Amino acid sequence: MVLAVFLINQMSSCKNQEKDTMQQSDDANSKEVGLESVLKPSDFDTIVDGKKVGLYWIKNKDIEVAMTNYGGRIVGLWVPDKNGIMTDVVVGFNSARGFITSTEPYFGATIGRVGNRIAKGKFSLNGMEYNIPINNGENSLHGGKKGFQDVVWDVQQPNAQTLVFQYNSPDMEEGFPGNLSVKVTYSVTADRAIVMEHEATTDKTTVVNLTNHAFFNLNGEGSGTILNHEVTLFADAYTPVDSGLIPTGELAPVKGTPFDFTTPHTIGERISDENLQLKNGGGYDHNFVLNKTQKEGMNHVGTIVGDRNGIVMDVMTQEPGVQFYSGNFMLGKNTFKSGVTDAYRTAFALETQHFPDAPNHPDFPQITLEPGEKYMTKSVYRFSVRN
Repeated sequence: MVLAVFLINQMSSCKNQEKDTMQQSDDANSKEVGLESVLKPSDFDTIVDGKKVGLYWIKNKDIEVAMTNYGGRIVGLWVPDKNGIMTDVVVGFNSARGFITSTEPYFGATIGRVGNRIAKGKFSLNGMEYNIPINNGENSLHGGKKGFQDVVWDVQQPNAQTLVFQYNSPDMEEGFPGNLSVKVTYSVTADRAIVMEHEATTDKTTVVNLTNHAFFNLNGEGSGTILNHEVTLFADAYTPVDSGLIPTGELAPVKGTPFDFTTPHTIGERISDENLQLKNGGGYDHNFVLNKTQKEGMNHVGTIVGDRNGIVMDVMTQEPGVQFYSGNFMLGKNTFKSGVTDAYRTAFALETQHFPDAPNHPDFPQITLEPGEKYMTKSVYRFSVRN
């Protein structure tokens, strides 16, 4: 009897050890799969305009980025918070269809040919007037009705840390002159940064102002308002706008206004102040003129801190300006990959760029690209934590 009990206990112990071993194996496999289990490649496997769409990953220690070549866009970006929990700080959808049908077409996208607005969709080059489709009130926004956010980019992945998107925009696409060859390289670094490098060449005089339109919530997608994020921007001036968000041409000082982020303020601290510019933008939707404070050999755009988990984002760029957008037109009509909707002011954007409507303001830094020249610009978004 004693022997029988001993054997039964031994068998039970072996089964428990086997179960524990299998559980450990499952846990290891789960960790090995990692964040790629959040998104399914099959949900991005589709054809748009005869070209194949896919889901791609770039990763390094402590940073992982999911991307799709539909719009050359960021789908999600994971970095650790102060407790080491991997947190998705870029909002997006869990399928290609989500991006294709979204009422907000710019989530995470590469923007072009010309980011931001062009007044009445008109500008002149070498004495010729060009007309861009109107898609934002009486103005053109982010390259017209079918900008780069709606095209399928050719994609190459030279290594696990890098994706290269390429697109050839034909002469007069969306009204822009010249065959424009565009290359955008996204890469991640060991120090938790995503680097965005934009290049372009043309065979006719044209205009180019490329950027990325990631929408961030440093508390994590689905975590609610961004109004308590702390923002510092290295900009002593901004470009005031009319009611259609077209710059007046003035470079106005931020000092003494709700636009002064030269010292830290939360996004929501002054967003409801009585101020014509806040009224025109429905909040912050303005270009800030960078004061050339340097970091890593580039203009230091600013520092943003998530209020709940200590995630810090530093932005550097070779561009002269940044469009700070506080999610004023998010309407809760689309469901993100976390299962929440794109509710009002639950994400913000910092779009490194030349100034809006630059071709119609000779005093602004210009965006003209000539044949034989190469457009090149670089921006870096680096993440850390504050305890």
